[in-house]
Amino acid sequence: MTRIFSRKDTILFPLLLALFLLLSACSTSNDKVDLEEDLKSVSASPQETIPTIDQNSTPIPKPYVGDLELPVIGATGFTSVQLELKDAASQDSETVQLLEAGTGFEILQEDGDWWLIQNENSIGWVLHKYCFINLPDVIPSIIYDNTNTYSAKYVSSAKSIPNITGETLYQGKTFNNRLGKEEFIVPVLYSMSKKINLAQEYALADGNSLLIYEGYRPYSAQQAIVNELTKLATVDFEVGAGISTSPWSINWFIATSVSNHQVGYAIDVSLAKVNSKEEIVIGDYASIEITDYIEYTMPTPIHELSLASATFQTPVSAMSPTAWKNVKLADKMNEAAINLQTYNTKAGLTPLASEWWHFNDLDALNEVKDNSSDGGYILSEIYSVIPPSNNKY
Repeated sequence: MTRIFSRKDTILFPLLLALFLLLSACSTSNDKVDLEEDLKSVSASPQETIPTIDQNSTPIPKPYVGDLELPVIGATGFTSVQLELKDAASQDSETVQLLEAGTGFEILQEDGDWWLIQNENSIGWVLHKYCFINLPDVIPSIIYDNTNTYSAKYVSSAKSIPNITGETLYQGKTFNNRLGKEEFIVPVLYSMSKKINLAQEYALADGNSLLIYEGYRPYSAQQAIVNELTKLATVDFEVGAGISTSPWSINWFIATSVSNHQVGYAIDVSLAKVNSKEEIVIGDYASIEITDYIEYTMPTPIHELSLASATFQTPVSAMSPTAWKNVKLADKMNEAAINLQTYNTKAGLTPLASEWWHFNDLDALNEVKDNSSDGGYILSEIYSVIPPSNNKY
């Protein structure tokens, strides 16, 4: 019989068999690992394989789209007359309380002709046509310099007016939380603010800016100016002639009764050349701030109360939106003053015949004729806050 296995073979065979089984086990294990990795890849969720977008990322500030540079929400408003505070945006709704003229508040919401407002004592709805809005809160690009709140510039025939020139006539500057800086309080009727914004757009397009010296003026300040100017005119012939030479009279330069400044449809404004500006961010909104400027040389210094400041050669009705177009400009009206007039009249404002710096909104006046302000209050407190996210309202 042939011998198949030797003793040596009987030793090698088990070793070879063990090696074969070991290699098979390793191969099976690797296949299993590869299969598990493949299964993991197939079963991975979309969130694990697709980059996610951070929903809480800070939005890129963009300019506000509307009739003003910033939304009215969060701005300060004031009642110009006593107003009923309603519990809904309707004249038929219940009256919550009466708000006295000159009451300040934060604007929470706008709904048609109504604002939802609040202050430390009240919350409710008011008709906004009878309300002022604080201009710096909604048109921050304008340059504001209410000199009457720290050093009045009033003169007459280039002569100082005792107890007026260089004096503080009323308080009107405070820290503004919305703007993050000290700023003047410059109230006008809400509807007028939209025309002022349009005038500023025209000015900015030419590399210029409005320079607003005053909006609302308290009646007490008005009367102080009248009294002191009248006294001066009686003892100084030149001053007297400057405010009363026919066809002019003192009322053309400073109203002896309630004026358009008290009602809230007037601004005193000059024009400045913008040397530099920078983008600012207020809440979610991008706006601009003038960082350097120079006021143009105008026909006279601001608040020169005399016929030297006349816009036109003759008086023309201040109550007509078009009569001014039919009279000749005064000889002193220079290019800067004409540009200022163009910006404001294109925006719907009306120039005053006796003061190159004065513009009225007759539409705003007509809206409040039935119930207009007498200016018997000083507006020195604001409620301005950063406007809410543009996704909130």
